Amino acid sequence: MKSFILGIIVALAAMILGGYVFVKLGALPAGQDSKPGKLETWAAKTSLAATIGHESKGLTSPMQPTEANLTAGASLYVTHCQVCHGGADATASSIAKGLTPGPPQLAKDGVEDDPEGVTYWKIVHGIRFTGMPGFRESLSDPQIWQIALFVKHMDSLPPGSRAAWAAARPPL
Repeated sequence: MKSFILGIIVALAAMILGGYVFVKLGALPAGQDSKPGKLETWAAKTSLAATIGHESKGLTSPMQPTEANLTAGASLYVTHCQVCHGGADATASSIAKGLTPGPPQLAKDGVEDDPEGVTYWKIVHGIRFTGMPGFRESLSDPQIWQIALFVKHMDSLPPGSRAAWAAARPPL
């Protein structure tokens, strides 16, 4: 039994050492233009889903999806999100085309089915190993909720909000 346990310990130590050497030699691709491997993709997606599921549970917007809030959300989206997630025409920018994984173009790939608390969580915290930053330090809580509401209702905006979004131009 002792030799079995010792064998397990030696095998684990060898795996840890091998992983360390693999990373230290630069064998693990680190460039943004490198596609992640299956294990890395699985671990990131599984962890993200579990974290969001746990931490967004019960989050609901303190704001209503009024035309004023949706229009304000559209303006904030254009300023802070559109460069990666696309505008009303669902065309990816050159920045979005250079990201791995590619960000969803929300006018086409929408997140209207996601609970607003999930979208709020993503905006506040960002998503590791992607280009999605967290906005907790740069936007107020009401602004984040306005963006979350806008994205939630992007496919059913009132005419004034849709026109404001389509006419808005992102900052240079």
